[in-house]
Order: sequence, then C-alpha cells, then structure tokens
Amino acid sequence: MSFDSLGLDAKLLQAIQEQNYTEPTPIQQQAIPVILSGKDLMASAQTGTGKTAGFGLPILQKLLDQQTNTTNKPEAKKGRRPLYALILAPTRELAAQIGDNIRDYSRYLPIRSLVVFGGVSINPQMMKLRGGVDILIATPGRLLDLVQQNAVDLATVKVLVLDEADRMLDMGFIHDIRRVIAKLPKKRQNLMFSATFSDDIKVLAKSILHDPQSIAVAKTNSASEQITQYVHRVDKRRKRELLSYLIGKNQWQQVLIFTRTKYGANHLAEQLTKDGIKAAAIHGNKSQGARTKALADFKHDQIRALVATDIAARGLDIELLPYVVNYELPQVAEDYVHRIGRTGRAQNKGQAISLVCIDELPQLKAIEKLIKMPIPELTTQGFAVDPTIKAEPAKKTAPRRAQGKSQSTNNRSAPTNKSSGNANSGKLAKRQATSKHKSSYTQ
Repeated sequence: MSFDSLGLDAKLLQAIQEQNYTEPTPIQQQAIPVILSGKDLMASAQTGTGKTAGFGLPILQKLLDQQTNTTNKPEAKKGRRPLYALILAPTRELAAQIGDNIRDYSRYLPIRSLVVFGGVSINPQMMKLRGGVDILIATPGRLLDLVQQNAVDLATVKVLVLDEADRMLDMGFIHDIRRVIAKLPKKRQNLMFSATFSDDIKVLAKSILHDPQSIAVAKTNSASEQITQYVHRVDKRRKRELLSYLIGKNQWQQVLIFTRTKYGANHLAEQLTKDGIKAAAIHGNKSQGARTKALADFKHDQIRALVATDIAARGLDIELLPYVVNYELPQVAEDYVHRIGRTGRAQNKGQAISLVCIDELPQLKAIEKLIKMPIPELTTQGFAVDPTIKAEPAKKTAPRRAQGKSQSTNNRSAPTNKSSGNANSGKLAKRQATSKHKSSYTQ
C-alpha cells in the first residue's frame, strides 16, 4: 500500500514525501481510512510506529475538505477560524513534537496549528489564539487555564485526539480530561491512541468513544523487535564508573540515560561531564527553556548524553537514536517498554542496556515477566559483582504520583557489609577510594 492509495490531497502527499515517508506504517494503513470515514477510533500501537501521522494526516485531509466546502459561505469570507481539532498530550515534549509534525504535514495547506503547554508565559499563547487556529495541540492543564481566560472556545471542535492516553491517566490527568470533555460539543469524532490499554483506559474509552473501531498493531506490553536488549549486572556504587567506561570504550556519541529521580538525573549529568562526557539533564523541575535547549543540543550532537527521568520516556522523538541506558530500572515494569521505545523507531535498529544492581533484581524479574522473555546479560572485565554485597531491605513503595519526591533521597550512599570481616572491609574501602578518585556516582 502507498500513501497515494489512502485518499490524501496532492499537497499533503508532497509534504510527507519531503519528510522521506515512502510507504505507510501498519498503524497508518489502518487508522487513516477509519478516521477519514468519521468513525471513533481506539488504537493501540508501540511508540515509534508513526501514530502522529496516523491521526494527523487524516485530520488535515478532513479539515481541507471542510474548508473547500465552506469557501463560499459568509463566515468564511469574514476570516473566522473556528477550532476544528483538539489534540491532548501528557507532556510538553510530546505536545511540541506533535506540533512540529503537524506543521510539517500542513506546509502547503492554508491551515493554522498551535501548540500550548505550561512552563512558559501564557500571554503569547493567548495572542496567537485570538488570531484563530484550526488545530490546537495542548497539555490538559494549560488548556484549562486558557479556557478559564476565555482565550479559546472549544464549542466548535469536530475532532478530539487523546494521545498517550495511558500516560495521561498515570500522571493524574483524568479529572482535567473530563473537565475538557465537558466543554466540547457532544457531536464530535473521538480518537484515542495508547501504547497499552489497561482496565482504567477501557473505562475511560467507554465513557468517551461511541461505537469505536479498534486497531492493535503490536503485542501489548512488548518491545520493538528492532531493539536489542541487554542487562549488565553491576554493584550500585560502580554504576557511574561502568557507564562512563561503556560510553568511552564503545564511542557512543548519542545515548539517552534514564534515572528514577530528578536529583539522580542532575547528579549523574554532572558526574558524566566531569568524566569528559558532555551531558545534560531533563526532568520536571527544569524550566521549559532548559528542557528545550537540552533536547535540541542532544539532537544536534552538542552533548553526548541526555539524562532523563520518566517524563522523557514518551514523546521524545529523536531520529536514529542508537542507545538507551536504564541507569536505574523503573519501579513500574511497563515504563521499561516506554523508556527503551525511544530507540529502534521507524524500522531503525537500537540497543537498550540496563545497569542492574542486586537491589533491582525484583524489578528485572517483573520486566522479564511482562515482556515474556529473559534479557541476555553482558559482562565487562573489571566490573564483576562483589558477592559480599547483599540486597538492602525492601522499602514500601510510595503511590505512583508521589514517587519522585519520596525516593529522591534513597540510595545515595554506597552499601556496606559489616559482617564481611576485616579483609573484605579493607578491599571494599580500597575500591571506594578508587571509585571516589574517579568521580564515582554513588546513588
């Protein structure tokens, strides 16, 4: 199947050809005809499968058709631009990425799109909305702020898209989503895209979608077959040292690294930079300007390592990203799939390497159970696991939304083993001194 056979306008085809799109991906092949038919859609697809084009192209086509049919109407001559499509995304990065894609696809069309999210001044966004837009891409919180300021009228929306719906529920946006939906016209087309469909997502879908058509183009909770996965067992206090060694020895020029905490992301980025590996951190406490700059620098090879919390696990579209490292395994197994999905996108190959200490073996077991396969192990000479180090007692896990704060001070010091005797204590102290000399990261 080709894009030509999907009923898209010649100007749309020209734009996507310039994006080097050769043939539609499975999600695009299945979603585009459904959306063009006007039906509601519930679509499950892995990250990196072309979801944005899957809903963006048919929305642009439908909007173009509407503009053509209303050219001679009085309201068209007055230059009114009622909002046609609303696309909700959970994070600023994902919203910005969708906005970039929509602008690329609509390059040759008389269509205006706008991205709005928090963390930046609301006034310029309000000014642009007054000028009229056809497609609005927004995060839920900032959208509600704009509605409260009477800067946007949702009463004309014809198409609603919920992208990464499962992530929005995870981040606690359910009430904001329901408030937005209450302001939309009842007669509209609803499109829900999600990597997974939990019971909570199905309940939400049932309350929003009307007789939807379902599409699933990937196994639930499965990682892309283009991603080669490895586990590297290592003592917690030597993780940073091993990471620097792997980046340097293998000459990795672009690697996305995940930590569990904001503090950990900042500290690791600082330590990598001290090791001669230019790095930056990206997380929720960073200003939007800092986050945008760090991501731009990473995409343009100005920095080699981007250290991120799970805010970056979805929505970051980094072309040809070769490596993802789980410096710390996520507490929730499903987040592992989303993290490593930043590589191996759009038919490209990628590697995902997880640095796993003894305390993280339960998380590793849960991940392997989820993806229904064991992850092969790597070994590096000089980084063998110390058999005298025991796992720390398990701690109660905080509620998901509070995890970042509750764990921000955990695991900052190297583990000790008081029962190992003088010889082992001496060896451990020597290793700690060596590690400190090498700017060891001891989270």
